[in-house]
Amino acid sequence: MTKRVLIHADDLGMCHGANTAFAELTANGFLDGGSIMVPCPWFKEIATMALEDEALDVGVHLTLNSEKVAYKWGPLTTASQASGLVDADGFMWKTVAQLREHCHPEAAEAEMRAQIDAALAFGIDVTHADAHMFAALSPEYAAAYLRIAKDYRIPVMLTDEGPSIARHLTNANDGPYREVISDAREAGFEVFDLMLETVWQRDEPAWIVNQRLLATAAEGLTYFALHPTTPGELEFIEPHSAHIRTGEYDTFRDADFLTWLDTLGYERARWRNMRTALRERLAA
Repeated sequence: MTKRVLIHADDLGMCHGANTAFAELTANGFLDGGSIMVPCPWFKEIATMALEDEALDVGVHLTLNSEKVAYKWGPLTTASQASGLVDADGFMWKTVAQLREHCHPEAAEAEMRAQIDAALAFGIDVTHADAHMFAALSPEYAAAYLRIAKDYRIPVMLTDEGPSIARHLTNANDGPYREVISDAREAGFEVFDLMLETVWQRDEPAWIVNQRLLATAAEGLTYFALHPTTPGELEFIEPHSAHIRTGEYDTFRDADFLTWLDTLGYERARWRNMRTALRERLAA
C-alpha cells in the first residue's frame, strides 16, 4: 500500500501567530491543510486570508472548549448555563471532562453547526471539519459529529484508532465511536488509518522530535495534527508550551527539513480532493 499523508495545522484563528505560520508553511509546501477555530479572536484574519488565497485548504476546527488560563472565548450560540456549554463565567469549559459532564448533546451539536455556518457565511470554502481537543469525538457527541459531516457533505477527521488515542479522552468508551466509524465507512467517508499529533513534551531539539514523528507514517492514510505558530503573543497565551508550537514553526520552515521530508516519498493528500471524492460517492 502507498503511504499517504495529510500534514495539517490545527488551531487557526486562535492567535495571529497560528494564522501567519499556516500561510507561510502552506506556501513553502509543508502543510496540506488547516482548520479554523471560529469562536476565537483571530477568526476574521484567517478567514480573510483564506478568501484571498485559494491555495489555503481550510476547514472548521469544531471548538467546544476554551482551554487557556487567561485567554478565553465563548460559544456562538448561547451564553446560557442551562445549555451546559459554558462555565460560570460564560466561557467554554477548560477541559473535555468538564464539557462531557455538563454539556447537553443538543447544545454541542447546535454550536458545531453554528461554527460551520459562520465560516460559510464569511465566504470560506470549507473543505472539512475536525475536533478541537478531540471533544467532538466524545461518546456523547460523536454521532452528531458524523451527522453534521453528512449534512454539509464534507470529510471529517476520523481514525481507526478510536478516541483512546486522545489525551483529552482518557477512559472514554469506544463503543459509540466504533459505531460512528462503521456508519462513516458505509456512507462513503474515508477513515484515516493512523493519527499522529504534536509531541507536547520533549527533551530533544524540535528538529529531531519532529523528524521522528513525521517518519512514522504507516501504509495507508496518516493524519498529522500539528500546531506551528510564529513567536510573539503566544508566549503570553500559553507560556509553558509556547516553545513547542514555535519550535514546530522554526523546524517546518527550514529548507533542509523540507528536503529531508521529500526523501520519504510520501504521497500527499488534500482535504479539497477528499471532499470532491466524497461528494461523488454520496451522489452515486
